[in-house]
Amino acid sequence: MIFVTVGTQDPFDRLVRPVDAWCARHPDVPVVGQVIDPGPEGHRPRHFEWTSYMAPAVYRDTFARAKLIVGHAGMGSIITAMDLQKPIIVMPRRAALREQRNDHQYATAMRLGDRPGVYVALDEADLTARLDEALKTGFAMGGGAITPFAEDRLIAALRAEIHR
Repeated sequence: MIFVTVGTQDPFDRLVRPVDAWCARHPDVPVVGQVIDPGPEGHRPRHFEWTSYMAPAVYRDTFARAKLIVGHAGMGSIITAMDLQKPIIVMPRRAALREQRNDHQYATAMRLGDRPGVYVALDEADLTARLDEALKTGFAMGGGAITPFAEDRLIAALRAEIHR
């Protein structure tokens, strides 16, 4: 199962629309989404099951059962994917497209995109290609683990700053 999540604040048609189109071509792949209600002008998925809200326990359970996560580049989604060792395809919301106030999601995606199990899609074609790649590998894309401790380079930088 693929789990699609766009956060809890705003719809994200640029992500939802290509996933929905991909699902139309792959009806045998189960996809579940937590997708903010797009309103009368937005895209409502027709080819995958979705809800605008999931209780935290349901969200976490759905996340844990998924073989692949597709979401916006929010830290909550990325950290949860890494914590549960799930591969995640992230598409950052862009300020220039009026999807976000600034490009912090783009910066996050660029910074974390080299981590094992984190795959960045910058546009709809990228997203579709990443989904095709996931299907081709049987969703065996690997999920990156996260440790409960800071990385050595962060500790070294803090230590250097403290002892300066």
